[in-house]
Amino acid sequence: MSVPATFNAFRIHDDAAGYRSGIEAIALDDLAPGEVVIRAAYSSVNFKDALAGTGQGKILRKAPLVGGIDVAGHVVASTDARFKEGDAVLATGSGLSETRDGGYSEYVRLPAQWTIPLPAGLSLRESMILGTAGFTAALALLRMVENRQTPELGPLAVTGATGGVGSLAIDIFTRAGFEVHAISGKADAADYLRELGARDILGRDALSTTRPMDTARFGGGLDNVGGPMLAALLAQTAPYGNVATAGLAASPSLPTTVMPFIIRGVSLLGVASAGTARDIRDRVWQHLASDWKPAHLDRICTRTMSMADLPDVFATMLAGGSFGRTLVTIAGEAL
Repeated sequence: MSVPATFNAFRIHDDAAGYRSGIEAIALDDLAPGEVVIRAAYSSVNFKDALAGTGQGKILRKAPLVGGIDVAGHVVASTDARFKEGDAVLATGSGLSETRDGGYSEYVRLPAQWTIPLPAGLSLRESMILGTAGFTAALALLRMVENRQTPELGPLAVTGATGGVGSLAIDIFTRAGFEVHAISGKADAADYLRELGARDILGRDALSTTRPMDTARFGGGLDNVGGPMLAALLAQTAPYGNVATAGLAASPSLPTTVMPFIIRGVSLLGVASAGTARDIRDRVWQHLASDWKPAHLDRICTRTMSMADLPDVFATMLAGGSFGRTLVTIAGEAL
């Protein structure tokens, strides 16, 4: 399949004319170099995409760049022998929409090093409902399990539970055999969170303590919020439990003490999905396609849209209206 002379992409500019983004026609030579060219089928929307697309966060390291930190599609050309025309592949993070052109484009050029063959057990659509959000949740679980997290330590708390990472974490952690307690300020989302597997739904006041140590009620958890809620989660984590931190929806600060770490042996694990090594990346995707595959992907995908809809979705997400996952259809499953 040949690549047309021009095709549509959602491109972000930051120059003397100001910060702006939108759909424009570009050519393959406009894209960052790479060994693998794909026709994009799907992408997704993450908080990082909203920051990059609006300029409200310093995400782009160079401009102009095509937005979108996730993409899945079919190979149309490759100079790397590991990939051939028609192969289904995906890519998340790895500099997309940060140092190189991303996935909001009809055609995408990727480095072979970060191009992942679609694992058996996942469709292209499912891989992008997961995207960076699902990868982040599963990477958090992998880090916790490798640090001896077990269901016997107690339930795992998930903050920011109705967002993309939070929703997928509830499903993934449940599939892996853990009891999950969802922390959310959206009382009307309780039924949704229970559908995903949450055993208990707690309001934000459950993590409102300002004490450096409190009664241990969780075996650990995943925090997407930061600030006082993360501090409270650490204060309420059982001895030798793990708390993974993956977001800062409320605050980048951490007002805590060393007491949970030196008295209870609690571990705080950072989760930086974008720069994950290839061997770990492959392990995470194999889990997501098999034993950790969420059972409720269609429920978690709360919105399907086109590239033209991106600005509205960015605004909603940055205003705190994120709920589940947003799938971006580019070419769909067709070659």
